[in-house]
Amino acid sequence: MYRPAQFAGYLALISTAGALLVGSLLAPVEMPSGTVGVRIGIVLTAAVAGIVEHRRELVQLETPGFARSDGIDALAVVTGAAVTYALSVHVGLGPVVASALIGLLVGLAAPKVGVPVYCGSFVGMASPAVFASLEYVAVAGLVAGLGFAATTESFGGVGGKLGTLALFGCLTTAAVVGLEFTGASAPRWGLASVVVPVAIVAAVATAVLSVRLELGAVIGSGLVGLVAGVAFPLAVPELGATLAAAAFCASFVGMSSTERLAGVPHVAVAGGLSGLVFLAVAPAFDGAGGKLGTVAFVSCIGLIGTLELHRTVVERVR
Repeated sequence: MYRPAQFAGYLALISTAGALLVGSLLAPVEMPSGTVGVRIGIVLTAAVAGIVEHRRELVQLETPGFARSDGIDALAVVTGAAVTYALSVHVGLGPVVASALIGLLVGLAAPKVGVPVYCGSFVGMASPAVFASLEYVAVAGLVAGLGFAATTESFGGVGGKLGTLALFGCLTTAAVVGLEFTGASAPRWGLASVVVPVAIVAAVATAVLSVRLELGAVIGSGLVGLVAGVAFPLAVPELGATLAAAAFCASFVGMSSTERLAGVPHVAVAGGLSGLVFLAVAPAFDGAGGKLGTVAFVSCIGLIGTLELHRTVVERVR
């Protein structure tokens, strides 16, 4: 029998990922008819592969109750959200640099709480146009923190899980207090030839820093995000913010454990997929924190589920 809190956390993860996919299809934006099929194809492929993987996760969902450290982790999520929002909005660093900086600093100075603080930093990436006050961000951080405590054994090692929890906190808070997300924009498919390579490089670079150089996932992602957040706006001002966001998004793919994405080829494929999903879900929940992480989560689950489906088919054929 599944413990209610853990099962609720599991549902929070998959429902948030599903909400992003469905929201991207239902967003009221105009776009060329030819791109509609591409967007639907990407979303449905990720969804089908995700269903395969989530069934396996559900079977494995057996965890003990909450530990005392869960309260500390939840508080760390709220702290990360508040500090990142302050750096992003009030100091003017912007969401990518603020979140990446928090991840890097906490990964170096306080690694024991690095993961929950980094999770909270994704909540703090929320736009002030939607979350106009720090109080709203703190509430979203608290919801994400509760989700963090409830999902310690769900989808472990899957990149983007932290951001998905952050988006869950933002969506839940927005629904409860009546916040409205900013106007949706159509996917810019013309940027795919640039966004996808950037995403591949960012995902692989994060995995190398995290695993091969043994810096850890939080520091690896923070380094890649910080470099991208500073370099791209300077190098290509007209596309800098988009490319920085795509690179930071893909860095979450690179945070996956080797048990989930075994080797550089798998990381590269999932990273490239994140670039496509990044463009496909552009119309959904603009201004919410955690959206980039959810894109990475969907991309990782899509590839993991596809590989699992392939193994199942091969075994049955044999």
